[in-house]
Amino acid sequence: MPTAKLTPILAHTFSKYNQQIAKINRIILPKFFSLLENLPFIKYDKEKQISGFPKQMTVGKYWDADTMMEETREHIYLEINDNFKMRELDKGDLEQFNALLQYAFQVTTYDLFQTGWEQDEIKYAKRPILEEAYVLGWFYQEKLASMIVVYSMKVNIHDEIMDMGGITGVATYPEYTGRGLIHSLMKHALDYIHKQKMPISFLYPYSIPFYRKMGWEIVSDKLTFIVKDTQLPKAVPVDGMVERVSLDSEDYHNVHSYFALQRHGALIRDALSWEEYWRWDNEDIIAAVYYSREHKPLGYVVYYIANEIFHIKEMVYLNIEANHGLWNYISAHFSMITQVQGDNYSGETMAYLFDDSEITETISPYIMARIVDVREFLADYPYQVQPEELKLHFLVHDAMAPWNEGDYMVSWHDGKTICERVDNNQSINVVELSVNTLTTMLMGYKRPTYLYEHEKIQTEYYMLTWLEKLIPVEKPYFSDYF
Repeated sequence: MPTAKLTPILAHTFSKYNQQIAKINRIILPKFFSLLENLPFIKYDKEKQISGFPKQMTVGKYWDADTMMEETREHIYLEINDNFKMRELDKGDLEQFNALLQYAFQVTTYDLFQTGWEQDEIKYAKRPILEEAYVLGWFYQEKLASMIVVYSMKVNIHDEIMDMGGITGVATYPEYTGRGLIHSLMKHALDYIHKQKMPISFLYPYSIPFYRKMGWEIVSDKLTFIVKDTQLPKAVPVDGMVERVSLDSEDYHNVHSYFALQRHGALIRDALSWEEYWRWDNEDIIAAVYYSREHKPLGYVVYYIANEIFHIKEMVYLNIEANHGLWNYISAHFSMITQVQGDNYSGETMAYLFDDSEITETISPYIMARIVDVREFLADYPYQVQPEELKLHFLVHDAMAPWNEGDYMVSWHDGKTICERVDNNQSINVVELSVNTLTTMLMGYKRPTYLYEHEKIQTEYYMLTWLEKLIPVEKPYFSDYF
């Protein structure tokens, strides 16, 4: 029996239907269950009774099933400055948390409409952040004035999977600026990340100079490209084919997981990371997976089409066959589009790979990072070589995290890296630099010789040869936004 083909209208209808189902699973059901959770007979939990529950940093209201009495625990404040008090946020602060996010990042009702959100949906979608992340804020007379969010994440550092503290939600109402609220929140956030044994932190900067003062440095770029319809690559024969899939497709997620495990700089996405990845995308977003002849998923493209433009959010491929297959798929939209626009996070320009290389590419800094625990990071770092005859001294300056300030001697023995903090009186094999420069160098964003030539490193010239040998040559790939 022949297989029926969907018309474009029906295909779009089914696509919208699948997206709505995914949205119900992702947003509506968690909202429903969170409402149930607030009912007294659902929320009762013997461990949460005040008499038997250890004191926490956040307030909570719980119902005792026997007395039906509401109990309230006192907040514990980390700092108090006149009428300003710093504490961790909890579920009871959800309304204020969401209001500050929307105000500071200029998320209007129209923006929510454009991306398919409603006010209540975005509020409850953000609730898991208060449950799973560390959220710290300054309150002025019980009103949230300023805050910061720390996600517990994992990232690939040259094939070594490291714990990473992702900083986001850095926001202050304008009437409270100029009081150093963010600076103090950032110090507490760094201390928290350090105590949680996350050796590195990432963030998306709203001001690069602001975060540079606190030790963060650029470690990856976003390259935006525009390809005209006449510049699209010609079809290359491949054995496999592309299939459109749902946004929660296991094959799609598995391709990213496999890619992230072998690509330096990539985020290892968990459930919360995936939620943040989709947070502000419109409902017309589509995922398409390239399958080999054996139906093995080898790549994907995430995109939407609007106003005759094919917009690529992300394109990932595990081999060259998948790369050709995905571009064949994109080029098959030739009659529908006038150009392709997209973002490339590889750190390498694309023009060389096109027959017509006169495409438009623009580059902009994307993610910043900073090493939070220098000793642990240097000890775990996957150096390219392990010369047992070398004892290397990193003299690091870090005003924001004083535990990092000092001289770290790195050596190797029997295939293991040894990192020790020593007295600052060494005269040979010393590399003096800020924590910013150390981060961007070890992340591979800028090479040691480049940093030396621009006076970011103080060392003897012969040490550059060792540094170039030790540090892997690969720029970070980071495509996430949180």
